[in-house]
Amino acid sequence: MLVENLDVFHAECLKLGISKALGLGIVLAGSIVKLPQLLKLVNAKSGAGLSVTGYILETVGYIITLAYNVRLGFPFSTYGETAFISVQNLLILLLVLHYARKDILGLAGLGVAAAVAYALFDTKLVSYNNLKILQGLSIPLSLTSKVPQIVANYRNGSTGQLSAFTVFNYLAGSAARVFTTVTEVNDPVIFWGFVVAAALNAVLAAQMVYYWKVSPKTPVTAPKPIKTYAAAAASTPKQRTTTPRAKTPKTPTTPKSESGTADAKKTPKSPGTPSRKGRSRKKA
Repeated sequence: MLVENLDVFHAECLKLGISKALGLGIVLAGSIVKLPQLLKLVNAKSGAGLSVTGYILETVGYIITLAYNVRLGFPFSTYGETAFISVQNLLILLLVLHYARKDILGLAGLGVAAAVAYALFDTKLVSYNNLKILQGLSIPLSLTSKVPQIVANYRNGSTGQLSAFTVFNYLAGSAARVFTTVTEVNDPVIFWGFVVAAALNAVLAAQMVYYWKVSPKTPVTAPKPIKTYAAAAASTPKQRTTTPRAKTPKTPTTPKSESGTADAKKTPKSPGTPSRKGRSRKKA
């Protein structure tokens, strides 16, 4: 009987030790999980392909989960990454809105997030019962935060500026969180939240693999070469525009004789003028 109890004790200790190691690993990975995404945004100077709505909903869900765990006194190894990811999500949102030239909207959103976090951590503003209801609502929030990104990937035919490192780390972290929650927390609300998150992260990871090999749906058309005036004139065949000339009437040519000279008309001599021979004979 004692041996059986020792075996159970050792099994529980091993399970708890694995859970603690996984939890600390997830917290450490969570502190840098969005760093590749941030660097990708900075290098591209564009937030194309990222769903702003999805990031907002995900950040709100993480802030609720963070406040719920802190107020219930759960071990930091079971939720620590939510604090780091919330901060990184806010930075990503600020960058996306900055590149979209919506800095004022980004600063306003940052102020709203700070106000919501302050209210959730204050027991006087938000009671435990209300916070528990909000934690239950974080499950559909987690669902809706991933759906816009999944839909955006499907419509664009690519994952845009989405970081593969972030997606696969999300999948591994959410799957490991299911184990650590059962082992250390045993809270059904948190458990099902991580189950839904793991399923949706698996869909995103599958899209990342699929669109890695498949080109986007929209074909890339090569720009047409710009023709200069000289090139356009050389390429188009010249059309000969000939205006008909007025025909000038030909002057009639006089027929030539056999000797080659024209027959001249002989002018008759006047009859009143006698010749020299006749005048000389009369005098004689």
